[in-house]
Amino acid sequence: MKQIRITRSIIPNLFTAMNLFCGFYSIINASQQSYYYSAWLIIIAAIFDALDGIVARLTNSSSMLGVQLDSLSDIVSFGAAPAFLIYKTYLYNFNSAGVIISSFLLIAGGFRLARFNVQLVGFDKSYFKGLPIPSSAITVASFIIIYFNKNTGFENSLSNFIIPLIILLSFLMVSTIKYDTLPKISLKEFRSKPLVFILLIISLIISIYTKGKALFFIFLFMILFGIFRQIFYIFSIKKINKNKN
Repeated sequence: MKQIRITRSIIPNLFTAMNLFCGFYSIINASQQSYYYSAWLIIIAAIFDALDGIVARLTNSSSMLGVQLDSLSDIVSFGAAPAFLIYKTYLYNFNSAGVIISSFLLIAGGFRLARFNVQLVGFDKSYFKGLPIPSSAITVASFIIIYFNKNTGFENSLSNFIIPLIILLSFLMVSTIKYDTLPKISLKEFRSKPLVFILLIISLIISIYTKGKALFFIFLFMILFGIFRQIFYIFSIKKINKNKN
């Protein structure tokens, strides 16, 4: 009888499977009008998504199978789940237009993941090209956690902000704007990027203290920082080229 061979790659893949399950369960909760739990399940899925990468590096078990499985999980947890959630909480008011607008998160996320997979060289990267799909999903989920009321929905002043937010997040995912990856957990990485680690620790403490309510503002800051950094880079290049001429 042939024995089943268990490899080290099964460990990070289990975390990926939990990411996928949380995305699926988030959709179920949204369909049952449990929007608060649905939003939190997206954030929990993002935690599992981060853990599978960390565990893969620690166990030296990164593989192309893991990359593909991770992307397939992400399209459910960070594409379909937040798209369905924002449709159920607000965009259903716009009928067919609401379906189309909410689908932007899923479609743009799918293109973002496909581009990432075909351009991947090695398993370690210093930056992402375009907004990572988990960041987009966490932004939407945390916005709902803070501002959605099950009885009254969103306030009118906030509801005007939702469609521009969805369009912006979708555009950023398919853009070429650079966003930094999470630093590797190592002493060498900490010594080279101490400020990044300090900011991550502070963000984590604030998020725990506010019971997740600060997440939206943390990710909004990160998104805007990437945009302004890109604008600054473009103008710097133009200034350098102008001085050369």
